[in-house]
Amino acid sequence: MSNTPENTQAPQPQSSESEFYAKAFPILAKVASVTAVLMYVFYFPQIIGNLNGSKGDWIQPLVAAVNCTLWVTYGLWRPAGKRDWPIVIANAPGILFGSLAAITALI
Repeated sequence: MSNTPENTQAPQPQSSESEFYAKAFPILAKVASVTAVLMYVFYFPQIIGNLNGSKGDWIQPLVAAVNCTLWVTYGLWRPAGKRDWPIVIANAPGILFGSLAAITALI
């Protein structure tokens, strides 16, 4: 007979694969967040071009702004203490720059 209760299990040693994910996932998350922010910040040249008379497309930036609004809403509406700040931070610039790119392309 074992000294451990029937409904508990002894801790399993962590596999090298799960160790890899534990180390790689935070790096991947940071890189993905930075590239998401950059993707929206790089609407700035289109906004400048729109203001200087070289109008760009308006639909893609508008859809990006709507998408980012949905993701920011998702990140903020989670229960307190479980809000998904990386999603909010990565998508907030998309609301601003996507909206500006769409509006300046239309005016």
